[in-house]
Amino acid sequence: MFEDTRPAELDATGDTDPWAPFRVGSASERLRVLRDLRDQAVPVMLHSAGGAAVTATLWTLDAAQQSLSFNADGAEPQLARLAESDEVVAVAYCDSVKLQFDLHRPVLVRSATACALQCSLPDELYRFQRRNAYRVRPTERPSPVAQLRHPAQPDLVLTLRIIDLSIGGCALWLPAGVPPLRVDTLLDEMRCQLDGETRFTAAATLRHVSPPAHERGGLRGGGVRLGCEWRQLGGPAERALQRWIDQAQRRRRLLILA
Repeated sequence: MFEDTRPAELDATGDTDPWAPFRVGSASERLRVLRDLRDQAVPVMLHSAGGAAVTATLWTLDAAQQSLSFNADGAEPQLARLAESDEVVAVAYCDSVKLQFDLHRPVLVRSATACALQCSLPDELYRFQRRNAYRVRPTERPSPVAQLRHPAQPDLVLTLRIIDLSIGGCALWLPAGVPPLRVDTLLDEMRCQLDGETRFTAAATLRHVSPPAHERGGLRGGGVRLGCEWRQLGGPAERALQRWIDQAQRRRRLLILA
């Protein structure tokens, strides 16, 4: 059966589940992913709903006891806030994949030589593609655009064409004559409109500026290409973007089969 013709999965209420394509459904596969995080000592970012954030590493994984623990800096003041929170999310980047899961019942355990944050094994784990895994060059008309205020001139509102984008970032076209932007500039509020139904607001960091080119992606006139990395997509924004990228992948496969 072709992937595009498989019925969409449903959630507990009987509605279509938009997260189904990204969920690691098998318990054995979740254990394998977690073991990779532990064995490779991949940094894991722990965030609470209250704003506390700590970077740790997965220290132990006990499948029999259905538990795991994170090795963290005991002197970190936000660690106690994490342990007191009812909502803690773990995010890690392994190769070209973003992994995300919730921490259930976190408990802070201290000893004379170490400090660990213990919790239950996650019953859900999500795997998302990052920028270098799949990149979309929009073909829609009108073209997707991003609207933002110029960091050096807040009164100047820019509406820039989106050249390509992914779950990790996007590339914008800055026409000639517009005041330049510097690398590592923080773009605190970028309103992206991808089509008539898909729009979201996100923050980004300008990572590189390509030199002027005679022609790039059908654009002429001496502009520059701005390579931006999302700083942190909110849940609705990430969900909207991931769905749009998934639809673009499906359209591409259909064109190849046609």
